[in-house]
Amino acid sequence: MSHPDSSGESSPPGKGSCGEQRGNGAKPRRSAIVLVGGEARRANGMEKYFFFFRGKTFIERLVDSLSEVTDEIVLVAKDEDQCLRFRDMENVRCVADVRRGIGPVGGIHAGVQEAKGDLLFICACDMPCIEPGVIQRLFSEIDDYDAVIPEWDRERFEPLHAVYRRSALIAYLSDHKSLSLRDMIKSLNSRYLSVDQLRNMDPELQTFTNINKIEDLMSISGKKTLKKKK
Repeated sequence: MSHPDSSGESSPPGKGSCGEQRGNGAKPRRSAIVLVGGEARRANGMEKYFFFFRGKTFIERLVDSLSEVTDEIVLVAKDEDQCLRFRDMENVRCVADVRRGIGPVGGIHAGVQEAKGDLLFICACDMPCIEPGVIQRLFSEIDDYDAVIPEWDRERFEPLHAVYRRSALIAYLSDHKSLSLRDMIKSLNSRYLSVDQLRNMDPELQTFTNINKIEDLMSISGKKTLKKKK
């Protein structure tokens, strides 16, 4: 694990946790994994990914943003029935959890198995303001690390707005006991990037806004632009 020093740099580790040599000059393929299977209780029992914000649903906004900086988009649903909710969406494919009922780690497991990219951007479906420039920066910081994790401070991280190396996640998920995302990123050879280094692309850091309840979106929109897709 490595934290940036005062100059924003981290000391390079040389090899990843799986022992493979990296940095051969080839451009890695990039995938996005969006976790859509979480419970909706905190959003008044409604499906957050179909809320409208500024003329588009959350999931449409996410797909538009992610398409700019990744080669494919994989949605991970809680089951096959939920996958059917996205059958009319273009440029995405949906898979269901294999290890069910264990939270985000289960969704990440299914997404990693389906994704074809060497590098993965993983996020939740309730983040309608994701900024492509921020994602691009996270990808660019991977170097020889297993993950690039935005951090607010040494105790607060954004594991569901982060870039991971697929091979490292496969290795971790093949033999893990904890269901904690914090434990996951601590087990990887992670690079922690201060969110302040992302302000030139997103001054208010709205890219990290996640909507747990309707009032959260009102607070950033300044007006009632939210409605549910029928």
